[in-house]
Amino acid sequence: EVATRTALQPPFRIKRILVPIDFSECSSKAFQYALPFVKEHQAAISLQYVVPQTYGTSEYGAIDSMGLQTSMRDTGEKDLAKLAADEVGGVVANDTVVRVGSPARKIVEVARSLPADLIVISTHGPTGLKHVFLGSIAEHVVQRAPCPEFIVREREHEIGVRSQSR
Repeated sequence: EVATRTALQPPFRIKRILVPIDFSECSSKAFQYALPFVKEHQAAISLQYVVPQTYGTSEYGAIDSMGLQTSMRDTGEKDLAKLAADEVGGVVANDTVVRVGSPARKIVEVARSLPADLIVISTHGPTGLKHVFLGSIAEHVVQRAPCPEFIVREREHEIGVRSQSR
């Protein structure tokens, strides 16, 4: 009886999953991968959007960086709330987090403060000089995160959904 009970319990318990969202197709794919984990473990899901730090000048002159950041933050909050309501609803506990700054740094900070048990993050897979000098956000998160990560690449085969009629 003890062996049966132990076999039915997962080897670990995931309580909260953090999913960084940049509203790209790739981050949407990561979100879709996260949902089965959330449901299986009855975990809470936190959706995070990071507004990249902007600076006050461009090649065309000064820009209103604070106004731009505020607008991006407001749009991010609304879009995350809609995503959570439409896709997660009342199925599991969920919340949204919007921060301004370096995406990798802010993702790691939020993962620590929640605390997150798993980060499901997408990567667009930068190549060439951009990757050599900057790396990817996902790579920086993997190096610094306080918990395991599940990386979803933009171009990979899809994991099939198991048929319920076996």
